[in-house]
Amino acid sequence: METLRFARSVPISAWFGFIVILGYIFVALFAPFIAPYGEHEIVGDQYMLWGADHLLGTDNLGRDMLSRILFGARNTIGIALAATVLTFVIGVFLGLLAATMGGIVDQVLSRIVDVMMAIPLFIAALLLLTIVGTSVFNMIAIIAILESTRVYRIARAVARDIVVLDFIEAARLRGERLSYLLVSEILPNITAPLAAEFGLRFCFVFLLIAALSFLGLGIQPPTADWGSMVRENATLITFGDITPLLPAMAIGLLTVAVNFVVDWMLHRASGMQD
Repeated sequence: METLRFARSVPISAWFGFIVILGYIFVALFAPFIAPYGEHEIVGDQYMLWGADHLLGTDNLGRDMLSRILFGARNTIGIALAATVLTFVIGVFLGLLAATMGGIVDQVLSRIVDVMMAIPLFIAALLLLTIVGTSVFNMIAIIAILESTRVYRIARAVARDIVVLDFIEAARLRGERLSYLLVSEILPNITAPLAAEFGLRFCFVFLLIAALSFLGLGIQPPTADWGSMVRENATLITFGDITPLLPAMAIGLLTVAVNFVVDWMLHRASGMQD
């Protein structure tokens, strides 16, 4: 009964988001089994039209576009998820640390974050990737460091409202260690806003990686990636072929789906009722 009541309380937009996200996860996990051809396999001439052998035609090198899009889900989403998780590990830890310890620690961390946030994120990512190279590891590390400043601000703000409560003071008087306060007392009480922020941050990271790949500084060929696929096949738009728009549509659909779910999560966390 409770499950049925909960299911009825979820709006249609959130259900749509859940279904789309689950579909993307399925494709990302099972791309090698779903794709009709290999990720790097050249299977025909350049820019072949849609047909029975190649449902979405071929790209600029003669690779099957459908297969590339399916593998692109694994690469683009996987790297974006890894970068988002690392972003939250850094941002949440430092935010909770600043809120709990206060004083000079809070001041130093907050001023460093202020300086980093004063630099436009996209420009900073372009500059750093140009300097250190465009490997996947470098891209994940740079994006995580830059995006963690946003997570730090959220984590610090919500944690500051928790650290002044009585149960935190009681834990301090018991002599609990800092790690216990962070993990067992504060973190469980701020999971709702952080979960919503995780969804939003994933969208930003996902779009940032796609934009970097479109400019040639993200995921490098021959790895399938939706951003680079738009760039590689952009010439088809001149001839009225929508094939280059398909990876862009895949990016847009996932972004919309995640935002639907995040909006519902924020609505529930706020305690407001329809």
